[in-house]
Amino acid sequence: MRRKRKKGKVIIIGGGPGDPELLTIKAIKYLKKADIILYDRLAPIEILSKFDRPEKVYVGKRPGNHALSQEEINKLLVQEAKKGKIVVRLKGGDPYIFGRGEEECMYVKRHGIECIVVPGISSFISAAARFGIPLTNREVSSSFAVVTGYEAEGKKISKVNYRKIAESVDTIVIFMPLTRLKYILEEIGKAKGEDVPIAIISNISLKKERILVYRLGEILKVINKTSIESPALVIVGQVVKKKSTSVTLCLKKFLVT
Repeated sequence: MRRKRKKGKVIIIGGGPGDPELLTIKAIKYLKKADIILYDRLAPIEILSKFDRPEKVYVGKRPGNHALSQEEINKLLVQEAKKGKIVVRLKGGDPYIFGRGEEECMYVKRHGIECIVVPGISSFISAAARFGIPLTNREVSSSFAVVTGYEAEGKKISKVNYRKIAESVDTIVIFMPLTRLKYILEEIGKAKGEDVPIAIISNISLKKERILVYRLGEILKVINKTSIESPALVIVGQVVKKKSTSVTLCLKKFLVT
């Protein structure tokens, strides 16, 4: 009698902002069971050294430098799962927030393979909490929006109208805005004015973590002289002034007055 092949599955895991201690218990459980791990550039790579059994394949992307195309990653997920393997796709942040996790999961399911999604702590949640910036505050922020600063290549019309968003919400969080930061802040400034405070946070939760706090008008004057590393995000709004006292002390040297 022919032995029935073990059925494989794909687990898409949100690895959080980078600090391996911010991984969920469920994420660790699936990493322990993995036969192969496909990991991204912004995944918590330090955690991989804790698991010897699974094969590890880097599939990360940098602008203009992709280890594998998205199509190749999709095919690899299916290919390995069809061998009966538990395939873990380890991403940074949360896989369904600007992470293309839904595209990968839909592709896998279309090929008749089970897909499980494990949420992760998004970098915007981690950054705000880490530096004591409340995205909502009863006095100054009853709403916030999370938008991308980098849209898909080849898109003819932008779907992000930064000025209209700034007119509609109290606080704005912008992912990966560095290549277009001047334009984005100019658009937001048209709605919120140049005195609105902003925080630029890079390498969230990692050793190279850095925060710069400015007023919008001031950062526009020095933007070409400011060294900001990717990955980074920007928080714009009066909530930046509400950062906790313990954080305020370490920010004073960055504050433009």
